[in-house]
Amino acid sequence: MTVSRPGTGDEDAAEAFLTWLRVERGRAANTVASYRRDLRLAGEWLSGNGESLLGATPAGLASLVAHLQSSGEAESTTARRLAALRMFYAHAVAEGVLATDPTVRLEGVRVSAGVPKPLTMEETERLLSSVTGDDPVAARDRALLEFLYATGARISEACGLDLDDLDRANRLVRLFGKGSKERIVPVGSVALDAMSAYLDDARGALCPVDWRSPGDRSAVFLTNRGRRLNRQKAWDIVRRAGEAAGIGRDMSPHVLRHTCATHMLEHGADLRIVQEMLGHATISTTQVYTKVSQERLLAVYRGAHPRATA
Repeated sequence: MTVSRPGTGDEDAAEAFLTWLRVERGRAANTVASYRRDLRLAGEWLSGNGESLLGATPAGLASLVAHLQSSGEAESTTARRLAALRMFYAHAVAEGVLATDPTVRLEGVRVSAGVPKPLTMEETERLLSSVTGDDPVAARDRALLEFLYATGARISEACGLDLDDLDRANRLVRLFGKGSKERIVPVGSVALDAMSAYLDDARGALCPVDWRSPGDRSAVFLTNRGRRLNRQKAWDIVRRAGEAAGIGRDMSPHVLRHTCATHMLEHGADLRIVQEMLGHATISTTQVYTKVSQERLLAVYRGAHPRATA
């Protein structure tokens, strides 16, 4: 039976866990916020069913997982919530808050393997050529699209980019990934030209008379009101470009990240180099792009070789 230490409440245990994630494990603020939401949701559901986070039984948690799976939410979301709970209870046991971990024998959530669908070279060219016009916003949008494809950066990394992070002389950029891990990534000449056109000629027109914050002043990508570009606005830029390019499926910044990695591997890049460039913690995360390249190779072969099919 799970036993909580007398006087230790759910909220105290949750805050101690989240602080540990942030300080000891170096998890990003967005990750910590997601785990906070997951714990709050679990706590509210358990409370409505006669249990609590620290007083949860294996059966109660199994019922919670079953409820989440039947609610219609994505498998990956349920899996993440369960991962948050497993980490929370492991931390509670390690700190002596709980005597046993109620998730030890809890069955995991199977997540269907999602194979990335990168753009073809022809689709990529259409996308990168879809933004027309000479106004400052168009220059910014072209620079953002070229930067994402050239570097494979996450959208949060592009939005968080500061002027000092870009070394145009050496064609390098410093990115801060998950857990604020820093990496140096090369920037191709085409992307650098688009970035220079934006930074030298267009960005100044987006700068306000009075900056609201130092964070806005240092940002590479600005809104038309002189604020740092946020994730939602950046998503909208990529989505609109996809629509203008006539790409017949949902476009997102992550598709450009997939496309960058896949195209590099298709043109002979080493898997370890791509791993380092994308900021993946393990090589297994990067290997999914190898599968994509092999599948594309087979599709092209079967469609082009005279004797590929009977």
